Amino acid sequence: MTESDLDQAYTQLAQALTRVGAAQAPLFLSALCLSLISRQEDAAPVLALIEQAEHATRA
Repeated sequence: MTESDLDQAYTQLAQALTRVGAAQAPLFLSALCLSLISRQEDAAPVLALIEQAEHATRA
């Protein structure tokens, strides 16, 4: 993914979160994560990303 693609995806994510609102944001993010997880062939990279995200939010 190019830097431009990443910026476009992040911007669309931020806008979607704004549209769904704070109350529905956790549900939206869960649905998005499950959709992205289901596209992976192996669990290992998914589990590593979950651990990385958890560590980043606890720091």
